[in-house]
Amino acid sequence: MPTTNATTVLELLGAGADDVAALSAPGGASLSYRHLRAVVSETMTALNEHGVGRGDRVAIVLDNGPHMASAFLGVAAGATAAPLNPAYRAEEFEFYLTDLRASLLIIEADKTSPVVEVADKLGIPIARLSLLPQRGAGAFSLAFPSAHPAAPARPGAATPEDIALVLHTSGTTSRPKIVPLSQRNICASAHNVRTSLSLTANDRALNIMPLFHIHGLIAGVLAPLSVGGMVSCSPGFNALKFFGWMSATNPTWYTAVPTMHQAILMRARGSLDVILANPLRFIRSSSSALAPQVLHELEEVFGAPVVEAYGMTEAAHQMACNPLPPGVRKPGTVGIAAGPEVCILDETGRVASPGVTGEISIRGPNVMSGYENNPKANAEAFTNGWFRTGDQGVIDEAGYIAITGRLKEIISRGGEKISPREVDEVLMDHPSVLQCVTFAVPHDKLGEEVAVVVVLREGTELTASELREFAAKRLADFKVPKKVLFRPEIPKGATGKLQRIGLAQKLGLA
Repeated sequence: MPTTNATTVLELLGAGADDVAALSAPGGASLSYRHLRAVVSETMTALNEHGVGRGDRVAIVLDNGPHMASAFLGVAAGATAAPLNPAYRAEEFEFYLTDLRASLLIIEADKTSPVVEVADKLGIPIARLSLLPQRGAGAFSLAFPSAHPAAPARPGAATPEDIALVLHTSGTTSRPKIVPLSQRNICASAHNVRTSLSLTANDRALNIMPLFHIHGLIAGVLAPLSVGGMVSCSPGFNALKFFGWMSATNPTWYTAVPTMHQAILMRARGSLDVILANPLRFIRSSSSALAPQVLHELEEVFGAPVVEAYGMTEAAHQMACNPLPPGVRKPGTVGIAAGPEVCILDETGRVASPGVTGEISIRGPNVMSGYENNPKANAEAFTNGWFRTGDQGVIDEAGYIAITGRLKEIISRGGEKISPREVDEVLMDHPSVLQCVTFAVPHDKLGEEVAVVVVLREGTELTASELREFAAKRLADFKVPKKVLFRPEIPKGATGKLQRIGLAQKLGLA
């Protein structure tokens, strides 16, 4: 039976029966709950022996797969996990490792990555992870530096209020903010996801989401494990391999962002035999808006209901979700409150009536207590105990939530959240760039794409491809502007400020 009131990662992992498979990978041997719990315990002990304990931040830079899932669990059970995108460039790694005050970096043995040089520069010790496939998917050992640091200040298993996970959320008017999520926060969110999806120990999840994002960590891993089910971890999303993975793992469900669903649909007609042989109980979509047309086509091809959910990092992922049948699903909405309380706050900060448009706001045990070391952001984000999401929306009489606009300027590119200011700061370092503003333009598949308008310094020349090459040296590929416009000046608002909102329309791009 699942531990319904789990408040720590260790308690959550107690849901699975000893000999039941917990983690697997396409084509690999599975890892039982008994052995997963052993890996987690061994990891906690090893961290403690090398000076890392509760509250200490461990950066994890690993490719997707069951070892990333088990490493996250092992770290989070007795320290604070800080998973980072392996595709980051050196400058990005340096910012995040410094901002997080990482005590240790975990990276796979024999892997080359700019993060190694950055960690050496910053004096952060590196633990090398070696896979142990003979023990099962996700089994590993850690090799630490030879130095023997002092014992950790707080050894042992984490308590409910200890920080389990830290992630950055991008901002347009300030540096990226640190979101600290407690053991209680992430366990509450895992419970919310599993409840809304009616997960049982018989369910098998196919995780294709990156495990440095809240979506993959909570919905893709913690939720199914919290009920004693199995998670098959892919090595990263690949639409060409998806149906092969379905055959190999026989999942009952998967969760993804809309762009992944669209890529899967493009190849689904040629794999109807696989779909029929491996029927799904449902499909879940989250992290950006799913077009109703895509939802209907998914249901038609897979013969399974599609539920759209609404989440964000500050809520440890899920806030709302459309119900499974026989509940009513309303395409174009993100469903009903699914865990935390959800309301609409009007311009005065009061809870609005149904049908009134305002700012979607939440409160509940899955919601962070506040951004780290950022009183200004916290003062802006919280009103009378409600966390303001920055999204504009409306709730109907039946409680269904529709997102009607973006109050924040974050670019949402296929589920990836990009800070325009971060891109600006890199581009402004180019000697030919006098002024630039990064902004979102509509994209038919990704939802939004990254664009920038640039004013060059007098007497200089620069091409779009040259600017993109410059940016690619310091930014992950998904952050590099795909559309570059050169203008003698950038449109300004009434107060003379450069404004991202509406810039696409002003420049005739939307």
